[in-house]
Amino acid sequence: MSHDAHAPSEAPKDFPNLLDVPEEDRERVWFETVYRGDDVAQLTPRAVIMGMVLGSIMSLSNLYVGLKTGWGLGVAITSCILSYAVWETFLKLGLAKTPMTDLENNCMQSAASSAGYSTGGTMVSAIAAYLLITKQNMPFWVLFFWTAFLALLGVAIAVPMKRQMINREQLMFPSGVAAAETLRSLHAAGGEAILKARALFRMMGAGAVIKWLIEGHGALMAKLKAPELLQKLVIPGDVHVPGTLAGKPAASFGLALPVDPMMMAAGAIVGLRTSLSMAAGAVLLYGVMGPILETHGIFKEMHALGALTSPNVSAGAIRKWGLWAGSSMMVSAGLTSFAFQWRSLARAFASVGKVFSKQAPKGDDPLEAIEVPTSWFIVGTLVAGGGCMVIMHTAWGVPYHWGVVAIAFAFVLSLVACRATGETDITPIGAMGKITQLFYGVTMPQNAIANLMTAGVTAGAAGSSADLLTDLKSGYLLGANPRKQTIAQALGIVAGTLVVVPVWYVLVPDASAIGSESKNFPAPAAEVWAAVAKLLSQGLSSLHPTILMGMGVGAAVGVLLPLLEKFAPKLRPYIPSATGLGLAFVIGFADSMAFLIGAVAAHLYAKRSPADAERYVVPVSSGIIAGESIMGIVIALLGAFKIL
Repeated sequence: MSHDAHAPSEAPKDFPNLLDVPEEDRERVWFETVYRGDDVAQLTPRAVIMGMVLGSIMSLSNLYVGLKTGWGLGVAITSCILSYAVWETFLKLGLAKTPMTDLENNCMQSAASSAGYSTGGTMVSAIAAYLLITKQNMPFWVLFFWTAFLALLGVAIAVPMKRQMINREQLMFPSGVAAAETLRSLHAAGGEAILKARALFRMMGAGAVIKWLIEGHGALMAKLKAPELLQKLVIPGDVHVPGTLAGKPAASFGLALPVDPMMMAAGAIVGLRTSLSMAAGAVLLYGVMGPILETHGIFKEMHALGALTSPNVSAGAIRKWGLWAGSSMMVSAGLTSFAFQWRSLARAFASVGKVFSKQAPKGDDPLEAIEVPTSWFIVGTLVAGGGCMVIMHTAWGVPYHWGVVAIAFAFVLSLVACRATGETDITPIGAMGKITQLFYGVTMPQNAIANLMTAGVTAGAAGSSADLLTDLKSGYLLGANPRKQTIAQALGIVAGTLVVVPVWYVLVPDASAIGSESKNFPAPAAEVWAAVAKLLSQGLSSLHPTILMGMGVGAAVGVLLPLLEKFAPKLRPYIPSATGLGLAFVIGFADSMAFLIGAVAAHLYAKRSPADAERYVVPVSSGIIAGESIMGIVIALLGAFKIL
C-alpha cells in the first residue's frame, strides 16, 4: 500500500479527535487521514542546514541566558519564525527559488530545537557545578563528547516512547501543539507571520545595540582613546538604591534597580506570578534577611569558617547564604510536585513493557516504514550510553557497574519526565537529577563529582528526550515523517555541540567567571547542583547553623506551597511560586526586579490589547533576549582575542 495513497498534500485543517478511536486503531486512522507521504518536502538539505545554523545561534543564546538566570528558553517557535522570515527574504532577493514547505520548516525547527536546547542544558547545570566544585574546567574533548553523548542518549531513549505516548495515548505535549499551530499560521497567513518576524528582528537589533552600549562600547572607546563625547555614549549599570540598612549603605546589600532589558524580556515570557514571587523573594533576602544577618555578625562567622572571602557584607555574601535556603526550597518543591504526578509515575512504569511492543493494527503495520525502528534505540543507547560510561569511569572514577545503573536511571526517569511533559508541558529535569543525586549520595558517599555527573546523565537525557517528543508531537499533528524528523534532531545535536562547547571556554575560562560572587555569570542552576553535591559528600557540619535553619525553612516552604496549590486550586493565583521564591535566593536583587518589570509590562499590554499581546510579546521578548545574548558572546570573544 502506497504511503501517498491516503496522504493529502496540504496539512489537515482540523486534526481528527483520535481519542474517540479505539487505541488499537489510532495509528491506522492517523496514517490514512493525517500522514502526508513523502512527496511533500521534509528532510531537505536547506531545512537541515537552516535548522543547524539557527539552532547553533540559539544554543549560544540559551547558554548565555542559562548562566545569567538559570532559565532555559525554548527555541522551536522562535526558530520557526526566523526561518520563515529569512527564507522569505532569500526569495525576494532571488537567493532561493521556491518557498520552504511547512514540513521542511518542521524538520528545521527539530534541528534548531535540539541544537539550541538539548546541548546547552547540561552546561549551565552539571558542567558549571563541576567547575564550581573543582575550580577547574574539564578537558575540551571530555566536555565535547560528554555533551554529544548525553544529548544523543536522550534521543535514543525517546524512540520507544514515541508510539506509546503520542500515537496511542495521545498525550498533549502543549508546546508541540503550539509549534504546530505556529507553523500552520506562518504558512496560511503570511502577513501576520511577517509582522511577527519583523518585530523579532527589530528587537534583536535593539537588544544587540543595548548590550554593546552596556558592556562593549566603553571598553572599545577607551582603547581607541576616542573623544570624551563618544566615551559617554554608554548605558550605566544597575542603579543603586539610596539610604541605609543596619547602619550601612543599602547598596552594600545588593539593592539596585535594573537596566538590563534581557531580564525584563525573560520576565515577560515567564509570567506575572513567577516574577512577583521572585521580587518578593528578593526583597525578603536582600532587604530583610541581609540586614539581620549583618547585625548578628553572621558574615564574619562565615568568613571564619572559610565560606566567604571577606567578612564584610555584600551582595555575593548574601547570595552565598541564601543559596542554601533557595536550593532547598526548589528541590523540595520539585520533589513534592513530582510526587503529585504519582499517576503519571505509575503509568510510566506500567508502560515500560508497552513501549517496546508495536501493538500494530491487525495485518501489516502501516507505520513500519516511517517510524523509527527499535534497532535505532538499541544501537543508540549502546553507543551513547557506553560513551557516557567510559567518560564517567576514566574522567571521574565512577565504576562501570554504577555507570550502568546511571543509564538505567536515565531511561526510567526520562520515561517519567517525558510523561510529565506530555501531560503538563513541564519537564521536571531538576527533580529527576536530585533523585539520582540522593541515590548516589547513599551508594557513593563523599564523592561529590561522581554524585554530580551521574545525576547529569539523568537530567541531560531527560531534557533531550522530552525535547524530541515535543518536536515529534508537532510533526504528528502536521502529518510529518517521524523518522526524518528524528534524523534532523540528531543532526541538530551535532551542530549545537560543535558550536556551544568551544564557546563555553571563552565565556567561562575559569571558576572566577561563574558563581554567586562572580560579576559575569551567577549561574544559579549550577549553584543549586553544586550545593546538593557538596551537602551529600561533606555532611551538614560544614555549614553555619543559620544556613541549616534556612535550609529547613526553605524545605518546609517548598513543600507547603505545592500542597496549597494542589488542595486549594482557587487560591493558586495568590499563592507564591516556590520556584520563583527559591530562584530569587540564588540570583541578584536587580535581576529579580527586572523580571517583575517585564512581567508587569506584558500583563498590562495583554489587558489593553489582548490580540496584539498574543501576537507580539513572545517575538519581541525573544528578539531582545537573542540580540543581547548574542552580542554578549561577541563581546566575550572580542575580549578573549584581546580586541577589547
